[in-house]
Amino acid sequence: MPIHPARRLPIALASMILILASLNGVAAQTPEQAGLSLAQEANQRDSGFGDVSVEMLMILRNPRGQESTRRMHSRILEVPSDGERSLILFDDPGDVRGTALLTHSHSNGQDDRWLYMPAAKRVKRIVTGNKTGPFMGSEFAFEDIGSQHVAKYRYRLVGEEACGSTTCRISERIPNDSDSAYSRQKVWTEKLSLSPMKIEFYDRKQSLLKTLVFEGYKQYSGKYWRADRLVMTNNQSGAVTTLIFNNYHFANGYNPRDFEQSSLGAGQ
Repeated sequence: MPIHPARRLPIALASMILILASLNGVAAQTPEQAGLSLAQEANQRDSGFGDVSVEMLMILRNPRGQESTRRMHSRILEVPSDGERSLILFDDPGDVRGTALLTHSHSNGQDDRWLYMPAAKRVKRIVTGNKTGPFMGSEFAFEDIGSQHVAKYRYRLVGEEACGSTTCRISERIPNDSDSAYSRQKVWTEKLSLSPMKIEFYDRKQSLLKTLVFEGYKQYSGKYWRADRLVMTNNQSGAVTTLIFNNYHFANGYNPRDFEQSSLGAGQ
């Protein structure tokens, strides 16, 4: 039914009021609040996957351009009340076969990590002071392995810019952990999917240390975005570690018993 001309103005005014209210709500946010909101929304979008497994190829390239490869597989279990459990197992080459890293990533507080070394047939706990060290000779530190929970950082939205054919929001996050290797991290988040596209890591002297780039995103289960390739470049040494992911598989039926310290070295 046609809208009577006398009724159009109130409807238009009502619409304008709603739009202005929405804009005012956005404008009222401080950069810190906007950065936190972005991180919370991205985390919410990726919650609820349950568990996932994936095959991984690690390519190590030193500053002289020499390369070596390692094959691994990983499994992750979501623990809604307390972060995630993850297990990375090395399959090849022979000198690292059977090595396993178990991580209990907590929403708050320090994460727990254990490394199983098959040659010594023992489990070594990664203490807080060692988490900044390189993981198996790669450019990934132990603290880079596992999920990056929202409550472990302070945030600030700093702007947005083009990311190739898309647009990214840019935020800074500062670790709450005084033992972190990083003074801050700069994160580029894709505006629609809210997937990370790039992270710059700054050392304790505020110098750019490493850059992580996410490539080849695909959507799984109609909801969850996962990258096929991660490239971590050490901006100070020139070394590069590339992680290539294959065969993501969700809903494996894992339970917390599959991620216990006592299971390490038991033929995973």
